[in-house]
Amino acid sequence: MTAKKIITTLSLVFTIAVVNGQHFGMTFQDAEKQGITIPHLDSVYKSAVHVDTAKAVFKTEKQQEGVQEKYMKLLQDFGKFLTKNKFTWEKPTRCFNRIYFNSDGTIDYFLYNFLGKPADKLSDEKEKEFTRLLNSFIKDYKFGITANEKFAQCSPTTYMPK
Repeated sequence: MTAKKIITTLSLVFTIAVVNGQHFGMTFQDAEKQGITIPHLDSVYKSAVHVDTAKAVFKTEKQQEGVQEKYMKLLQDFGKFLTKNKFTWEKPTRCFNRIYFNSDGTIDYFLYNFLGKPADKLSDEKEKEFTRLLNSFIKDYKFGITANEKFAQCSPTTYMPK
């Protein structure tokens, strides 16, 4: 089997898993290792908001403000979920998220990378717990906005200690 056929097969497997209600929270690198590529996801999920509204799912200023509001709520809800589950941050921790939503507002993929110098990175154990809790959180989370098509939203965020 050629590499192209393997990648196509993996993409199909992940597409089927998402259709069957699977949700994936992982680093960008782990996604790549599993054959989940950003170019492929970006071909399936349109940008929620975009400077060029022709490229956006949500086109009006009011719709885009609603997306930003719900996106901030999602990050706040996740922060509360982490706290409730006794996950704490020792110091401000910068992260970049790219979240892929199904049209019904469920999260199909929540990809992230922690940012900063190697000395600022989380321990492997701490990151593993973060990923476990992330997957638990996205399993039942609804974004609060639906659309006629799948969409994606991304941003940097900083997780803060209490």
